[in-house]
Amino acid sequence: MEKKFVLFILMFNMFIAMSGVGLIIPIMPKFLGTFGAAGLVLGFLIAVFSFAQFIFSPLAGDLSDKHGRKKIIIIGLIINGLSQLAFSFSTELWMLFVARFFSGFGSAFIVPPMMAFVADITTVEERGKGLGLLGASMSLGFMIGPGIGGFLANISLYFPFYFAGGAALFAALLSTFILPNPTPAVSEGMADKKPENLIKQLKRSTKTSYFVILIVMFVFSFGLANYQSTISLYVDHKYGYSPSQIAVLITVGGFVGVIVQTFVINPLFKRFGEMPVILCNLLVAAFSMLAILFVNMFWTILLVATIFSVATSLLRPAVNTLISKLAGEEQGFAAGMMNAYMSLGNMIGPALAGSIFDINITFPYLLGTFILLICALIASIWSRKNNELIAQTRTT
Repeated sequence: MEKKFVLFILMFNMFIAMSGVGLIIPIMPKFLGTFGAAGLVLGFLIAVFSFAQFIFSPLAGDLSDKHGRKKIIIIGLIINGLSQLAFSFSTELWMLFVARFFSGFGSAFIVPPMMAFVADITTVEERGKGLGLLGASMSLGFMIGPGIGGFLANISLYFPFYFAGGAALFAALLSTFILPNPTPAVSEGMADKKPENLIKQLKRSTKTSYFVILIVMFVFSFGLANYQSTISLYVDHKYGYSPSQIAVLITVGGFVGVIVQTFVINPLFKRFGEMPVILCNLLVAAFSMLAILFVNMFWTILLVATIFSVATSLLRPAVNTLISKLAGEEQGFAAGMMNAYMSLGNMIGPALAGSIFDINITFPYLLGTFILLICALIASIWSRKNNELIAQTRTT
């Protein structure tokens, strides 16, 4: 019962952190309009957030291995909450960028330690379900956040930021008093190891047994960010969809993804193993991304968009679980690197997709499909060569 309660608190923290990210999406155009800024600034604000995540995620993972998950999570929630408030109080554009950078910093100190926390409190057999539930709370936050933000903006344009900041600080207070502080499962040698800089950590990640799976994390994050950053523009340019139609496309896929992560993921892992789930959904994501270009009715576009969302919803916990099982005593380091590679994909995906979208609106989807297929091929070859290693991670 205690384990379930701890997992619930972690899920609540993840939901609060991720809904805070999504909460500001619907009000950003109007909010930035008060600064005389528009799309270009919004793109760079997204990039700054992901850049901070990329830099600090490995550090957060390492620190949580040495000092415990609880302290790092609380620090992350406090930084996240204060940065949301700072964003609302900003009077110059440069202040927005500083606040958004710290928001990414706070997020980096939340996600990897929470993933490592789940690994600490679950058995190998339970890990897939635990990480799946954490992933579901992340998806739910992203999905519900924009709706909450739009509703709260009716009170005041700044109120969503106050709400997000207050919620994060409340989650930090709750975690301080309720969340236990389990000893991370690391060896003495790991605990005494000196902190490494980001370059050394990235170099070390290339020598791990799960490096190819980290590349999978980067590629599918790239593909997902590629899709998410252009789908609204694509259906607007090609079909003239209204904001409410675009919201339905995004929300329905996210909602189905949450259901799948909550109820389907663990049975899939037990029956097939994480690697087959990864390979299958890389292919499904690739072909559904391509299929967007060949459907033209609203319900068919909605169906394809939902299939893509479900595939990516299954990919994230499958990758997280497999890496966690292969990481052994380096749970914090592995979780930090997962978030770093994910953030790198989230950074490069929208920037590249936006650039080639201006050349031809189909190019982001053709490029995304090609990269996902190449990734599936590389992952397939790796899995055949490491069949014994993967077999040892199978949940029965």
